[in-house]
Amino acid sequence: MTNVDVLDARRDPSGGYKVDVSRGQRIGRVSSEWFLRPDDQRFLSLTKLFASVKGRAERSRTRTVESAAMRVEASRDDAERLSLVLPGLGQPITPTHWSFGQLASLVGAPSAYLRQLPATLAGINLQYGLTSHRAEQIKTLETDDGRVDLRAVTGPDYGRIYDHELVSAVQRIAGNGTGDTRWKVPGVLDWSTGVYNPRVDVTRDTTTLYASDRDVFLFLVDDLNPIEAGRLPNGSPDLYFRGFYCWNSEVGAKTLGMASFYLRAVCQNRNLWGAEDFEEITIRHSKYAASRFAHEAAPALTRFANSSPRPFVEGVRAARERIVAQTDEDRSDFLRKRGFGKAETAKIIETVLAEEGHPPTSVFDFVQGITAVARDKPHQDARLDLEARAKKLLDRAA
Repeated sequence: MTNVDVLDARRDPSGGYKVDVSRGQRIGRVSSEWFLRPDDQRFLSLTKLFASVKGRAERSRTRTVESAAMRVEASRDDAERLSLVLPGLGQPITPTHWSFGQLASLVGAPSAYLRQLPATLAGINLQYGLTSHRAEQIKTLETDDGRVDLRAVTGPDYGRIYDHELVSAVQRIAGNGTGDTRWKVPGVLDWSTGVYNPRVDVTRDTTTLYASDRDVFLFLVDDLNPIEAGRLPNGSPDLYFRGFYCWNSEVGAKTLGMASFYLRAVCQNRNLWGAEDFEEITIRHSKYAASRFAHEAAPALTRFANSSPRPFVEGVRAARERIVAQTDEDRSDFLRKRGFGKAETAKIIETVLAEEGHPPTSVFDFVQGITAVARDKPHQDARLDLEARAKKLLDRAA
């Protein structure tokens, strides 16, 4: 069945798609971003997001300076105000909360302790650290927004990838991110009906395009073109959508990274449900980071955006068709030989029986049981370990 066939034949009368979110992984990364972002960090299109981060970069400059030549100044009138004077820059610049912590870390000073001191004492300690700093050189990122702010302080070999570079790479495949291409801000799952509606207005509450003074985070889906990968126990199609999210911090708060996957739905608080085939790459901001972004990350994003879902569909089909257990003893042996303990083995088999209506026989049955058990794990490490083992089984079946 082609994507077009699914789109025409499987659309729910409400305009959405009936999905089964009891399967696959639940991914909470996007929900965490959605929950924490204030309104001024939420953008309604990639166009507006790009304009914001690009404009910030155009008002910025970066340079490498001798740490011993930096002078710390404390205000006599404001016990909390501290500024820096850099070589070749006549006016003092103000460190942000983030860059102050970076600066303190570079010279080996405890930033939390310095923030509790009056500016004069904090300045004396920081000045001593800069003067005796063994690294000798520091790379700065300064932004002029009416006053000059020191946004980042890193080592001289820091490989900065600007936030607008990542947004621009996403724009090349997703346009404005609101529907002018197949990639868009996601819709919403209706829990009462199990129907996923891909057509939802992009508002401050529904957007998944974020940027702060420290980072960017973007999540988009191809949810108008569902993919059928097999059938559910009741005979209805098991529908998926493609999705990806990516992130970056030009000031060094986090790596650059992107993750791609297939998912069955996105709920109102932006949890991802029924995810399969999760893949992630990260790039540290080391000396050659910009080159790696240009030659690895950006092309990988384009490949995923333009790729056919056929390998994924065929992999799921192969896992469904590969029968590996016919008896209870077979089922236990299959899991125990792959490192699952006695209690975990029993739990996985019970879960498949409860959710699928039959004991596991195929590789796909076991994968669904493992990911279902993983969803109930309270600790992330344990959950990720189980999900990785499930993916390994699925990959081998393909």
